[in-house]
Amino acid sequence: MRISVEISYYPLQEEYIPAILSFVDRLKEYPKLQIDGNGMSTHVFGDYSEVMEVLTREIKKSFDIPHSVFILKIINSDLHIYPPSHE
Repeated sequence: MRISVEISYYPLQEEYIPAILSFVDRLKEYPKLQIDGNGMSTHVFGDYSEVMEVLTREIKKSFDIPHSVFILKIINSDLHIYPPSHE
């Protein structure tokens, strides 16, 4: 099953941008996942088992920063295959 995950990451520290960029860069190291992003969130697309394994590993690494907050939305569909609508 393919899934889509929208992730918002909030490392609650003064210098938060390097932590976010590090997390996103680590996700991009996994060639089986499709990673897209914008100014507000990161989107991950791929096989359920692979995505969840990667997120478990990489979120745990990010928890080395105290008070790290992750918000995830997960859908059991690969929304990356649908082009954005411009109505």
